[in-house]
Amino acid sequence: MTHARAALAAALALISSVPPAGAEDFRLSVPLDCTLGETCFIEDYVDNDPTQGRHRDFACGINSRDGHKGTDFALLDFGAIGEGVSVLAAAPGVVKRTRDSMPDDRLMRGVTSENACGNAVLIDHGGGWQTLYCHLRLGSVSVAPGDLVQPGDPLGLVGLSGQTNHPHVHLTLLRDGQVVDPFRPEATGTCGDPGPSLWTEPPAYTRTGLVTAGFSDAVPTLQAVGDGSARRPTLGPDEAMVVYAHLGYAQPGDVLTLSAESPAGTDLFRRAITLDSDQASQMQALGRKAPPSGWPAGEYLGRARLTRDGKVIAHRFAHVTVSN
Repeated sequence: MTHARAALAAALALISSVPPAGAEDFRLSVPLDCTLGETCFIEDYVDNDPTQGRHRDFACGINSRDGHKGTDFALLDFGAIGEGVSVLAAAPGVVKRTRDSMPDDRLMRGVTSENACGNAVLIDHGGGWQTLYCHLRLGSVSVAPGDLVQPGDPLGLVGLSGQTNHPHVHLTLLRDGQVVDPFRPEATGTCGDPGPSLWTEPPAYTRTGLVTAGFSDAVPTLQAVGDGSARRPTLGPDEAMVVYAHLGYAQPGDVLTLSAESPAGTDLFRRAITLDSDQASQMQALGRKAPPSGWPAGEYLGRARLTRDGKVIAHRFAHVTVSN
């Protein structure tokens, strides 16, 4: 028997030998080689509101997106893509399928509903359980169909493939082909008291979140931020440059840091703002006028980072292009 056939036989034997797993004995570990609250955070959860056009996370909070089918573990720095951050198997199983052919493209050119997951790994855990890992870096997938993996085994590196414009790994949990929210496994599709989760070490949750962040040419109103009219994808070289952030359920004492970087990676402005309001919805902005010679042409990166007691609880990137 060849090595490939032997590996496949072992994989099939493992699948057939795993007894059907219920929510009481199936567990997940964090699928990213990072420290939550320091080098990464959970950006979006499974959407537990089946109504089209609306969303809510498992705790009835705002930290999800309409129709979102997984949990997003996001990095805080684009530079981490080049350095390499490992995507990790969340549970023992057998690699079922992989894809490693899509470019890392923040503009998402060539992305369709069929390849929105980007470079990916699908793992079968037996008992109907599967995990899907999306947006890996091109050329980084380090496993192949039939490989046996254990929790913490590297699968590849975080990238920008598929439908994403920032570095994160999207983890979808399936049972018998249906999405399961690991934070609310017994009642996915509803929200409230979550009960037991499927995490070996449940990540901390906060209802506070950053709804959005973006660039504008002036300090916008909350209404303009909410309806999207404030966002400017491009700016002229002589226009003011403003980074704004829309926050939900922030607490007094939370610290919001707003900043912008030039195409060369140097800071244009940065400020840490200690919040003193517990409004359910608020907006903060920071910016500066164009220099006398105008902004150099290129892509500018904005950041909105929210911390509580020194831990990162929310983060958003923003992008704008200056063209002469």
